[in-house]
Amino acid sequence: MPDGFAFDDPAAIIAGADRPVVRTIGLDAPREMLLAAGLLPIRLVAPAGLATPRADALMGDTAMGLRGKRLLEQILHPTHRDIPLLITQADSEQPQIFAALRELRRLGEPVPGQIHFLDLLHLDREASRRYNRHRLAQCAAWLERIGGSTVSDAALAAQIATADCQHALFTRLAQLRRADDPRITGTDMLRIAGAAAIMAPEAHNAAMGDVLGSADALAARPGTRLFVTGSAHEHADLYALIERAGAIIVGEDHGWGEPYLEAHLAHPTVEACADPRLRPPARTVPPGVRAQQLVERVAACRAEMILHISIDGDEAAPWDIAAMRRALPDVPFLAVRTSLDGDEAFGEQVRRFLSGEPETSAIPAVKASTPKPPAGARSRKSLDSVATFGSYQRDWFASVRQQVADGAPFAMVNANAPQEILRALDVPFVVNQWWASIVAAKQQSGRYLGLLAARDFPTDVEAYSAQGLAATFDEDAALAPWGGLPRPNFLHAILSSDATAKIFREWADAAGATPFLYERTVDPRPDITTRWWEDLPERWDSVLEPERIDLMVAELETVIAAIEVQTGRTFSPDRFAEVMALVNEQEDYYRRTRDLMARTIPAPISIVDSMPATMVPQWHRGTVWARDAAKAFYEEVVARVEGGLSAVPNERVRLMWVGRGLWSDMGFYQKWEESHGAVFVWSMYLALAADGYIRSTEGGRDPMRALAARFLTMGDELRMPTWAGPWNVREAQTHQVDGVVALRDADPFVVRALRDAGIPVLQLSVDNFSREGEDQGAVEAEVTAFIEGEARTRADARHGGADVRA
Repeated sequence: MPDGFAFDDPAAIIAGADRPVVRTIGLDAPREMLLAAGLLPIRLVAPAGLATPRADALMGDTAMGLRGKRLLEQILHPTHRDIPLLITQADSEQPQIFAALRELRRLGEPVPGQIHFLDLLHLDREASRRYNRHRLAQCAAWLERIGGSTVSDAALAAQIATADCQHALFTRLAQLRRADDPRITGTDMLRIAGAAAIMAPEAHNAAMGDVLGSADALAARPGTRLFVTGSAHEHADLYALIERAGAIIVGEDHGWGEPYLEAHLAHPTVEACADPRLRPPARTVPPGVRAQQLVERVAACRAEMILHISIDGDEAAPWDIAAMRRALPDVPFLAVRTSLDGDEAFGEQVRRFLSGEPETSAIPAVKASTPKPPAGARSRKSLDSVATFGSYQRDWFASVRQQVADGAPFAMVNANAPQEILRALDVPFVVNQWWASIVAAKQQSGRYLGLLAARDFPTDVEAYSAQGLAATFDEDAALAPWGGLPRPNFLHAILSSDATAKIFREWADAAGATPFLYERTVDPRPDITTRWWEDLPERWDSVLEPERIDLMVAELETVIAAIEVQTGRTFSPDRFAEVMALVNEQEDYYRRTRDLMARTIPAPISIVDSMPATMVPQWHRGTVWARDAAKAFYEEVVARVEGGLSAVPNERVRLMWVGRGLWSDMGFYQKWEESHGAVFVWSMYLALAADGYIRSTEGGRDPMRALAARFLTMGDELRMPTWAGPWNVREAQTHQVDGVVALRDADPFVVRALRDAGIPVLQLSVDNFSREGEDQGAVEAEVTAFIEGEARTRADARHGGADVRA
């Protein structure tokens, strides 16, 4: 097989290109459109063995996977920094790469001069088409600015004709590897398919023609006929390992293999480029649909065995396994996980599978259970306003169960998805993440993970968000938390992670529920506000792009119409306006409380008080009870300030906690109060409630657009570069903190921004959920040393050098 098909080192093609080059990241980059503009699109991949010193320094150990770091390493390399770069959101990591580059540019660091983020959507809806048309028009203008020509229907027609020829040639090659005596290996076919994303189509067609011309001389390739599914392969090393183990890969269904050349524009128009169905990323394809496609492909190539590979932390791929096993119960099937490069242990797993050894001899794809987190000390709370929250929650949940038993519809909704329309329609609902916390509190997480594992669902990929799915299979009434979760009629989520669509589709199938998945859009502008906490509450309609708001409003209207049809209820704009007003009132009380906390020394309360006081009412946003609970919380903090009461009377060191809370061990935050006078005064829960939710409807502004504006940015404030860093610095400064303690998955740009502002940061090597193997003593020793060292030094400086222990 000719070497010209290597697709993981495009440097030679870039050097010899006869037209302007644009580098692309993303399976769904509109190649035909780029070619029609007179450019040569060259896809960037994560090549095997690439070291990532620059990306490691920027992103830390856990913020980005190996694939993302290898892509970032190449982008930042000075050799090709002048070549324009186009990024899509084919997976959730790519917007992070774009945002990281945007932030690096803002900070004055060298990045490519021409970067464009193409925010294509892939759910088959008219609203998504309208959005795609707008984004493609912006992309076309950018292509012209970087040296391309106007994209015309005639130019697209010419590219489609070339693509048709390309597909025909590739189909003939595919027949050679599917023959009774295969003449081409899967490794070679993957190289040929991958090369189509970096070579000029004419050159690629000529090279395939050369291979076909010598087909008679190709020797038969023996081996077990194997089909590969799961993650996309961005180089051919894993295929080579598999075929050395005794297989011949006769087919695959991942995006960088054979399907890549099958997908091209069916109609020679710019309009066709906006079709959401064009090259959909695997994360948006329902597991049942992918499983049915797998059945057809396996039959077409007469594969004897199926190998599912999840690569480098791919969160979507493991959620397809259960549906695939159900669809093909009689075909030997192995699911494995491996690093981007694989190793000999991976090759040995495959060899044993091919030899017919029992699957239990392989490394399991999922864990049957996980240990409980270490039992934490019970925290001491000081607020009377929160004392009744527990009983209120239990009574409320019991009332929800009764309403459902009496025939009321019921919904489950992710925390970052719009809930206010359900409130306005009086449809009882439970927030998915709140339910997961109840499961954990009742010590049922391990049992629920077992329920998932028994059905081939992963237990270590977004396990927290999958607890509602697990509840569907819970038939033990005696153990079910709080009597058990009612079976939902509606399931709502935003596509904010690669696993979300898979989880909710499987959940909908298991529960017989109607799912609605909101598109996730990304702000593609090269410059965005860095003081969003000031801009968004009152000026959201001028700060956020109207196209993004338009899309979510259209989706909200679709959801409302569907619920009305299914339940017979009628949406009342007046009732909805009341709900929105209540939410804004509630969040304003949180803002007042947060501001009071920031300026009061010693702190009147700690985060042990503020976290539950915020989160419980937040699940009930839009109700009078939640508004009044937030008000009572504020008034009690005011009373404590006026009465001179404090969380730690001998306060010496003020600390900030970055990351999700240690809900299973709230006493952790109080371990240094008496011994060191150290008080945790800040967490994201109260601060985000204060700054992230308020969307004013004054001046006659549409409450529905305000709701859309609220959820467009949900999550960006905590994790997206440019959003999160400046906010955390502002919060640290206004709260006069002496040090920051962060979990290991804290955003690296947040950590960097805090340190650049002169604020000491201790980043722990633990997270808030899976604390298996954690040495609690070592963690506490780290925090103690930090308090006694950097944090204490800053505290002494803040007090003018005086010994505040006196």
